[in-house]
Amino acid sequence: MDAQETEAEFEARWWQLMNEMRERFGKKPDLNALLLLIGVQELGQGAGPFTKEQKQDLMHIATCRLFSLSGHYELDHVDEDGWPHYKLLQPVPFANLKEQERMLKWHILEYFDKWMKE
Repeated sequence: MDAQETEAEFEARWWQLMNEMRERFGKKPDLNALLLLIGVQELGQGAGPFTKEQKQDLMHIATCRLFSLSGHYELDHVDEDGWPHYKLLQPVPFANLKEQERMLKWHILEYFDKWMKE
């Protein structure tokens, strides 16, 4: 995480992303909706429909993809159905709920920064 970024700058980047998502999708997404969106993007097979179990799997894919940005996971393989599978390289550091949410938000910001530049 960027040690140079102040908390105010971080929050400003987060709210800018939330505003962009609101404009694109018509409502502000929560973290679970963002994880689902990232999972669908990473799967690359369109918007569904997905079962409840598949949605959980998509959120897991998103979490692994996000934490691959900081070297915790790497893509291991893509199965015959096109679903990516990640392997754990190093455990994500233990954190309380507030710290976990901030880490997740930071990774989401990095993901969208990279994705929107491509």
